[in-house]
Amino acid sequence: MFVRCAFFQGHVKPGLQAAFDAHIAEHLHALWTRFPHVQEARLLREVESDRPDTHFALIIMLRFPSREAIAEALDSDVRYASREASKPLFDMFDGHVFHTVFAAEALPLPEGELVPRPVECEQ
Repeated sequence: MFVRCAFFQGHVKPGLQAAFDAHIAEHLHALWTRFPHVQEARLLREVESDRPDTHFALIIMLRFPSREAIAEALDSDVRYASREASKPLFDMFDGHVFHTVFAAEALPLPEGELVPRPVECEQ
């Protein structure tokens, strides 16, 4: 699987967080979830970080089955509508936005006990 992320590195301008969030909810949720071949859409909002000098106000994560599926999504009418509808966000944002595609691998979670017990050593 492949994941395409849009990273909003920086901060929403003071006093505009509610308008920023409302614009996303009212104009962009429906578009981001309708990209051709999209299998999952998530919005990640930074709560804390071990890097105080780097802040991500928002990360948009879209999961696709293949690189070809991403290419089709990026060439779709939905993508062009999303780009147009995203423009007001940039007026409310101090920072920069960039996109990255990741090859992603899902790891199966263990069944049963989730916290391993300490291993006892024989003496």
